[in-house]
Amino acid sequence: MEKEYSFREIEEKLLKEWEENKLFKTEEKENREKFYVLEMFPYPSGRIHMGHVRNYAIGDVVNRYLRMKGKNTLHPMGWDAFGMPAENAAIRSGVHPAKWTYENIDYMRNELKRLGFSYDWDREVTTCSPEYYRWNQWIFLKMYEKGIAYRKSAVVNWCPHDMTVLANEQVIDGRCWRCDTPVVQKEIPSWFLRITDYAEVLLDDLEKLKGKWPEAVLTMQKNWIGKSVGATIRFPVENSTLTIEVFTTRPDTIFGVTFMALAPEHPLALELAKGTEQEEEVKAFVQKYLSMSTKDRNIVDEKEGVFTGRYAVNPLTGEKVPVWVANYILWGYGTGAIMAVPAHDERDHEFAKKYGIPIKPVIKPADGEWDYKEKAFEGEGILINSNGFDGLTSSEAKEKITQEIEKLGVGEKTVNFRLRDWNISRQRYWGTPIPIIYCEDCGTVPVPEEDLPVVLPENVEFTGMGNPLEKVEEFVNTTCPKCGKPAKRETDTMDTFIDSSWYFLRYCDPHNEKAPFDKEKADYWMPVDLYIGGIEHAVLHLLYSRFFTKFLKDIGLVDVQEPFVQLLTQGMVLKKWIKIEKLLDILGVDENVSIDEFKQKVESLKKKD
Repeated sequence: MEKEYSFREIEEKLLKEWEENKLFKTEEKENREKFYVLEMFPYPSGRIHMGHVRNYAIGDVVNRYLRMKGKNTLHPMGWDAFGMPAENAAIRSGVHPAKWTYENIDYMRNELKRLGFSYDWDREVTTCSPEYYRWNQWIFLKMYEKGIAYRKSAVVNWCPHDMTVLANEQVIDGRCWRCDTPVVQKEIPSWFLRITDYAEVLLDDLEKLKGKWPEAVLTMQKNWIGKSVGATIRFPVENSTLTIEVFTTRPDTIFGVTFMALAPEHPLALELAKGTEQEEEVKAFVQKYLSMSTKDRNIVDEKEGVFTGRYAVNPLTGEKVPVWVANYILWGYGTGAIMAVPAHDERDHEFAKKYGIPIKPVIKPADGEWDYKEKAFEGEGILINSNGFDGLTSSEAKEKITQEIEKLGVGEKTVNFRLRDWNISRQRYWGTPIPIIYCEDCGTVPVPEEDLPVVLPENVEFTGMGNPLEKVEEFVNTTCPKCGKPAKRETDTMDTFIDSSWYFLRYCDPHNEKAPFDKEKADYWMPVDLYIGGIEHAVLHLLYSRFFTKFLKDIGLVDVQEPFVQLLTQGMVLKKWIKIEKLLDILGVDENVSIDEFKQKVESLKKKD
C-alpha cells in the first residue's frame, strides 16, 4: 500500500475522464427541475487569482450538490474579454489586443480546468468574438428602432495630448493617467441608451428581490436610481426672454429664495454674463471648472462662485434675485440650476455666508426656535414669511404651492430620477463597433441586420493618441446602405458593460447563428436561480443587466422581468472555522495572489508548523 496519496496522478486521470465523457454537459430536460447557477465571468487578465477561486468554488459546490439531488443544472463559464487593459498592452508592447486576450484566455481556461470546476465548457462564450458581439450590435439596432438608442453631445473628460476620452478613474489629480497632461471637459457626440425610460420599473421591481438579494445591494440600486417627487419651476431672467428652469423637492421654500445658482457647464452661465462687468470673471471661473474631471468636480471642498451680473425674477413674489455660477452645482444632475434657499439648505447657507447673500427663513420648526444665521434648518415644519401660505405644514404647502405654480403656468409637479441615460460611446479600438453609418444625403443610417457583424479590422496602429479606428480608412470608408453613395462608419465602440448585460442569456443557447438565443431555451433556463459575484458590481453591472432583460422582454425575446432570482456576494460566505480574509492575512497575501504563489505560501506554512 502506498504511503502517499498521489493527488496529481489521480486528479489528472479524473479530469481527463470528466472532459472526455462531458460529465457536466447540460441539455434542456422538461421532465427534470432546472437550476441555473452562475458566477460572474472573469476578465482574461492573464492569471486566475484567489479572489476568482473563492467565487467559483461556491458555484461549483452548489452545482455538484444540486446535480446529486437530481436537478438539471446549468453551470457555464466564459470571458468578459473587451476592455482597456488589452489596448494598453498593445500600446506598451505592440502585442495586438486579440492575441494578448486569446492567449490569456487559453491560459486561464487551463487553470480553471485544472481546478476541476464543474463547468459545461461546451457553452463557453467569449465577448470579443464576432460570433458574440454580432448580437451586441443586433440588440443595439433593436434599441435604435425603439428610440432607446440615440445620439447627442455629452461633456466628457478629454486628454488633449492623447486625443481621447478618459473615464473618471483615469484622471489623477486633474491629469491624464498615461501622459500627465491636464484634462479638460469637452463636449463630443456620443451614443446613449435611454435607461431612464425604465427607471420606474427598475425601482419598483426591487420589491420582488427583497429577501433574495442583499439589502445593501437593493439600497445601492435604489439610491442610484434616486426617485424624487417635486416641482419644476421656471424663473424668468430680468429684461430677457430667457428662463432658468430648476427642479426642487422643496417647493414649500420658494419664498426663501435669495439667489439662483448655475453649474459652470450650464449654457446660460456664459450667455447671461455677456456684456456685463463680470463677463471675464465668469469666463475664467467657468474655464477653471471645465478643466477639472467629473470626479474632482463631485468632491469640491470649498464652495466657490461668481456673480453673472444678471437677475432672475421669483415667479411667486416678483422679487429680483441675483444669478450666480457656483462650483457645487453639477451639470447633468437635475437641470444644472437651483433656486438657492440659504435658510433651509446647508450648502446654500455656506455659500451665502461666504458671499454676503441674504438668508431669509420661511420654515420654522414645529417645536422650539432656530438660529438661521448659524445653521440652515433643513427639516419640515411650519411656513412663515410665505404670503398666503403662512401657517401651513411643509407637506401641505408643497401641494398647494405646486398647484399655484401650475395655475400661473410657471411650472408643474415633476417626478425626477438621479439615474441618467447610459453613455455607451468609447473612443477606442478593443470593443464592439457601433453599427451606424453616416451619409451626407441620408444622415444617420443603421447597418442592415444582414450585414452584421461589423467586424473590427486587424491592421491597426496603437499609438496611444486618439481612437485607432479613425485611422483605418478601409474600415471608416464604406457605402450608404440606402443610397449606395460613399459614407463613413461610426468609429466609437461600445462600453464593455454592454457585453456583460446579457451574457447569461447567451449561455442558454451559445452557438445560435440566427438569433442571440432561442426563446424556448431561454424560457427553460431563465431566470438565473443563483448569481454569485462581488458586491463591487452592485450598481452598474446588475442595473444594466436588469435593464437589458426588461428591454428584451418588451421585444418578446424573454418572458422574465428580472434576470437573477438569488444574489450571493461572495464576501457573505465564510469558512465555518476561519474567514478566508483571515487565512489570506495569515499567509501574508491578498485575494489577487496567483494560485501558484498561494500553494507555495501554504506549503511554507505547513513546514513552519
